[in-house]
Amino acid sequence: MLNKIWFGFFATALFAIFAQLLAGHTQVLSESVDAIFSSSKLAAEIALGLIGVLSLWMGLMRVGEKAGVVAVFSKMFEPLLSKLMPEVPRGHPAFGSVTMNLTANMLGLDNAATPLGLKAMQDLQSLNPNKSVATNAQILFLVLNTSSITLVPVTVFLYRAQQGAAAPADIFLPILLATTASTLAGLTIVALVQRLSLMNAVVLGYAGIILSSIIGLVFYLSTLTVSAIGEVSTGLGNGILLLLIFSFVLVAGMRKVAVYDEFIEGAKEGFAQSIKLIPYLLAMLLAIALLRASGALDYLLQLIAGLVAFAGGDIRFVDAMPTAIMKPFSGSGARAMMLETMQHYGVDSFAGRLAAILQGSTETTFYVLAVYFGAVGIRNGRHALACGLFADLAGIIAAIAVCYQFYG
Repeated sequence: MLNKIWFGFFATALFAIFAQLLAGHTQVLSESVDAIFSSSKLAAEIALGLIGVLSLWMGLMRVGEKAGVVAVFSKMFEPLLSKLMPEVPRGHPAFGSVTMNLTANMLGLDNAATPLGLKAMQDLQSLNPNKSVATNAQILFLVLNTSSITLVPVTVFLYRAQQGAAAPADIFLPILLATTASTLAGLTIVALVQRLSLMNAVVLGYAGIILSSIIGLVFYLSTLTVSAIGEVSTGLGNGILLLLIFSFVLVAGMRKVAVYDEFIEGAKEGFAQSIKLIPYLLAMLLAIALLRASGALDYLLQLIAGLVAFAGGDIRFVDAMPTAIMKPFSGSGARAMMLETMQHYGVDSFAGRLAAILQGSTETTFYVLAVYFGAVGIRNGRHALACGLFADLAGIIAAIAVCYQFYG
């Protein structure tokens, strides 16, 4: 599957380069060459940047597992996850690491979420009979990551504040609705493909509790200013991280675990994984860079605008679509597109607001796939990419719909 996708990216880029040359844009050649070499540098920088944080969390997770703290987290969501991942046996460490990763994602703790996600994928890989082919549990976990609900997208609020928005946090509810739609769509499509039953007391019970908690948080945050929301989010996230770290080490120490030795062993695993990621990151970033430099994504945007105009639809949303198109490929690229849209059309314009909602409600699917599957050597992702992109599409459609509803 990944072989075909990678080949398809190159073929599309080549076609776009020829189209640009026919239009007289000869600079596309130098831009494409620059993209090739810059992507190789970026892959190494990302992997090297992960060394410290991945070694840190892999070491802490090993201490937490020895202390039994991770098992406590596992039991909180094991009834739900065992329904969604029936091939994972009860009591397996994967439930704990999956729970911690999804919690970190919801809280927007990026520095912790990725290492915890890699640890979860590694735990799931230990149950994989065919190490190069993704299991159902790994696919579900990846799709939940690419569509994970972020409760408080503080960075998007800050960008809007920097651009002079009258009320930087007024897009909080639209983002939450759009990202919730993305997560529900991702979970539903995976359940259909894998023939999982979502209509049972356990799943519905957990869904009710989670949705009630989200609604309660929305009502609370709606009473705060944007600066207060940032303070609450930062304080909550940092507090949880410190609580985890101290609980891992102190409980392990009280249980006579050799905390220093265990941390070192886990950190060594994190270091090895960081280096192992470079070839997989390079392959994906190279293909994405060529798509951008060749102008292929620009042609896609023109096609969307033409089709909408031909159908007689409102094309205001098209102005924000560069962010939506870029987000599955590159988080930094999508951020640049969002800021460009805000500057060109105005931060409180329809396009400016929609770009911010899109930035906060979708994820970098190709990057997540390359990192998570690359970390455990999976080459055949089966239906992971299709389900992840379906969730992205649902999030994009939901973002456009709620933007028209709130600001149209």
